[in-house]
Amino acid sequence: MADSLLVLSGLAVQGAVEKFIRPAFEKGTGIRLDVRWEPTTLIMKAMAANEKADIVIVSDEAAGQLVQQGKTFADHQAKLALAVLGVAVKAGAKKPDVSTTDAFRKALLDARSVAYSRAGASGIHFEKLIEKLGIAEPVRAKATVIPSGMTAEQLVNGSKADLAVQQISELLTIDGIEVVGPYPPDLQFATGFTAAIVKGSEKVESAAKFLKALTTAEAFKAYKNTGLELR
Repeated sequence: MADSLLVLSGLAVQGAVEKFIRPAFEKGTGIRLDVRWEPTTLIMKAMAANEKADIVIVSDEAAGQLVQQGKTFADHQAKLALAVLGVAVKAGAKKPDVSTTDAFRKALLDARSVAYSRAGASGIHFEKLIEKLGIAEPVRAKATVIPSGMTAEQLVNGSKADLAVQQISELLTIDGIEVVGPYPPDLQFATGFTAAIVKGSEKVESAAKFLKALTTAEAFKAYKNTGLELR
């Protein structure tokens, strides 16, 4: 039976891993990846419950917490790319201006419904943002809130959402949508992602190979091509 690795990964790098990194890694090593794609918040709950895994890919902040908790190796980590927040519409739909704070605020108020994720870092930031902008009540009243997953799916599945907000790399995993643009600079929030080997893994050697595959020149090109930014 072929060797395999269980990976718990944040959604931001899904496009890069699934389209480019995973196929090349599995073909080149014969090691199969079993990847569970979830928001960092849910991965942290899984780790707290001592669920088994060989590799985790989470936000930099969460990665630091896992080291402090003794869940991962401090010297077996790799910093990957940065995910920035953006806005998407259904392909062919009119694109609102989101380039400034005032324009962004107007776009949210004018939207029939804004889709965001309750569990993801992007949704948590969005909740704080609409409070800051003073539009929390009207936006929430018509929002399409999902527990977790890809918000851009709400643009193409027949729901009333006509805007989706999330990390751009996550938005781009869904066909039939177009990214309007990133959040305005003064509202932007970039999240770095780190991969780490989990303590207790019985496949440290194989995990180290995957860690290396996540930091090759080809991997960084894949991050860039799927909406992430390089550090």
